[in-house]
Amino acid sequence: MSKWMVSAKKADFNAIARKFGIDPVIARIIRNRDIIGEEQIERFLHGTLADLHDPLALKDAERAADILCEKTLAGLPIRVIGDYDIDGVCSTYILISCLEQCGAVVDAVIPHRIQDGYGLNDKLIEEAHDAGIDTVLTCDNGIAAIDQIAYAKRLGMTVVVTDHHEVPYDVGPDGCRTERPLAADAVVDPKQSDCPYPYKGICGAVVAYKLMQIYLEKMERYPLGQALGNKRQEILQELLAFAAFATVGDVMELTDENRIIVKYGLRQIEQSHNYGLRALTVVNGLQDKALSVYHIGFVLGPCLNATGRLDTASRALTMFRTKDRAEAVAIAGELKELNDSRKGMTLQGTSQAVEMIENTDLKEDKVLIVYLPDCHESLAGIIAGRIREQYHKPAFVLTRTKEGVKGSGRSIDAYHMYDRMSECKEFYTKYGGHKLAAGVSMPEENVERFRRYLNEHCQLTAEDFVETIHIDVPMPMSYVTLDFVRQLAVLEPFGNGNSKPVFAQKNVRILRGSILGKNRNVGKYRVEDEHGGRYDMMYFGNLEDFHAFLAQSFGKQEVDRLYGEGSNEICISIVYYPDINVYRGQENLQIIMQEYS
Repeated sequence: MSKWMVSAKKADFNAIARKFGIDPVIARIIRNRDIIGEEQIERFLHGTLADLHDPLALKDAERAADILCEKTLAGLPIRVIGDYDIDGVCSTYILISCLEQCGAVVDAVIPHRIQDGYGLNDKLIEEAHDAGIDTVLTCDNGIAAIDQIAYAKRLGMTVVVTDHHEVPYDVGPDGCRTERPLAADAVVDPKQSDCPYPYKGICGAVVAYKLMQIYLEKMERYPLGQALGNKRQEILQELLAFAAFATVGDVMELTDENRIIVKYGLRQIEQSHNYGLRALTVVNGLQDKALSVYHIGFVLGPCLNATGRLDTASRALTMFRTKDRAEAVAIAGELKELNDSRKGMTLQGTSQAVEMIENTDLKEDKVLIVYLPDCHESLAGIIAGRIREQYHKPAFVLTRTKEGVKGSGRSIDAYHMYDRMSECKEFYTKYGGHKLAAGVSMPEENVERFRRYLNEHCQLTAEDFVETIHIDVPMPMSYVTLDFVRQLAVLEPFGNGNSKPVFAQKNVRILRGSILGKNRNVGKYRVEDEHGGRYDMMYFGNLEDFHAFLAQSFGKQEVDRLYGEGSNEICISIVYYPDINVYRGQENLQIIMQEYS
């Protein structure tokens, strides 16, 4: 069972509510998000694109823009080298689209996940050199490509790195970290320790977007840029859709400027003139819907990732770049089919991983290292995420490839995956990542050593493995009104780092229930609070586990009665959020149960 904790941060919620015209409960939720002071609250509630941080604060960003202007004006060929995930594809599109519109001689390459692996390699550098490329411009990768960038420099090429990943470092005898230097002509990555950018949590596409802001402004001084007329803001507005798409797709925290980017970017995706974006929404049946973080993260985004996993991410880039509506629709359809195929393969791989954990001593490990030799390597990260969710432990899924073992890891808040991996980098041929996610390559003989080392040095405690549910307010359901639910919209967009607010109430009596859905996996209930108020309640979680809990607590006969003539004995505590159900034009309140005890 999860651990419930009520947020108890202090403030004068009534005063905040009066000042900003919001409900005191909304004021409390904002305080729970560590939004403090009138200026921060105003920015949270009403922040606009004008409130985004100055791109010039990114170390080397102006230098990188100057280099790109110089190459554009001289007609020297630039090659953008991206990555095969959502962030990499969107970053690549932002750069190549903007550079092309300013008259640059530019092309793009997205490495093949299996043939090339992640990021720069010697082959990509040699291909660029043989093609006469003057400048290599990376996006969503490059910060760890120390040897490859040095190679490019020896070949006489200019290299500009844009990235957002952790900077590789060495630890000296005194325990101090020293970041490994790159030989690139400019390195734009907010994670650099000497980068003054005030918010480090932006994705690769936002780094690219901000670089293009500077570049466009500089290019307006020259005839090539002046030919755009006053289209700079129009270009940036269109590209904002891709920055927002990548922010959600790369699971960045929706805090600070990320929240503003996604808030405005979602609307821009809906009205985008890009044939590829529009086709992607059409084939997924979302063309007439107001898009949310959910749609990007769980419907549209996985289609982009699927082509990078099972085919080539270049198809997704082609879809975004095409000026042919029919081609865009055809590619979008292919991407959706690939994603449907990926879902089945993921279920199979996850089932194999769970079976291995449950039937071996892996279950006792604090850091799960699951080696599935025959798993498609592109699915390792997704399966690792599923394992992390099920066991609430850091998890790696490794698979056999022609070059050795490759894999991906997904972590929990208490475990900084990249830092812990950096302590045993002698096991790998390549690695990189963040606090919560990482990728790795290693010889097969090192798999068990890797497992032993991480488990012997992880320092995790039993409490770290218990999921904590942070309750915003212990609030009776009787407080909820249609107007209150509508006010919750001021807190959107919801997602990682800005989750939907949840509330709690004790002594909720479940009177009767029914099971809905094609797969019989949704529970609908009529419930009563301790004051006699009655409400409709939905549960979209694991019904099998819920029924087991009810049977253990109240007896199986009472559970059977619940779905028959009704029950008077089942009384539980719930964590919930309120919603509005619209049926035949009628709006009615409903309670969505998240947790129970």
